Amino acid sequence: MAEIRVAALVGSLRDGSYTQPACRHALSVAAEFEAVETDLVDLRTLSLPIFDADVDDVADAAELRSRLRSADSIVLGSPVYHGSYSSALKNALDYCGFDEFEDTTVGLLCVAGGSFPTPTLDHLRSVSRALDAWVVPHQVAIPRARECFEAGEITDAGVRDRVEVLGRRMVEYARIEPDPRTFESTQNVGADGR
Repeated sequence: MAEIRVAALVGSLRDGSYTQPACRHALSVAAEFEAVETDLVDLRTLSLPIFDADVDDVADAAELRSRLRSADSIVLGSPVYHGSYSSALKNALDYCGFDEFEDTTVGLLCVAGGSFPTPTLDHLRSVSRALDAWVVPHQVAIPRARECFEAGEITDAGVRDRVEVLGRRMVEYARIEPDPRTFESTQNVGADGR
């Protein structure tokens, strides 16, 4: 089996983030497969000013794009903010485009302090599809996160199982054959010529 690269883009900047350990656990499961390399892309370690399309190659933007472009599959992880995903993740995604996501397998993971985190997953799915990524059906929503983690580890068995399935899916579908182009994607000016 050829080497597969699985990345996780962590959309939380909090020191006590639950998103980061959940993404880290998914990557650890992916790394159990033979010839798999993983990359935890922690936005706290990258300098990414608010995206400005006129100056889109500033600070660590090139590093971010390079790390995601080299991945065969990417987990997008985010805390739930106001029923959607974090501004840190949105900003990072704005620096990216088809070169990083087209025909790439994407897995979705969100973490909420309360319940009903699923709109966040719907929003991330829409963004991923707009970038012509292939989003796996399995997704992870972690409600009431403070009850599911202790000392940076997942303690809830059901949550741990869902995160582990996501980690496996990132490897299993890393090089899925893309579907034929859809009408929508052929009309997408940003994807013209792809």
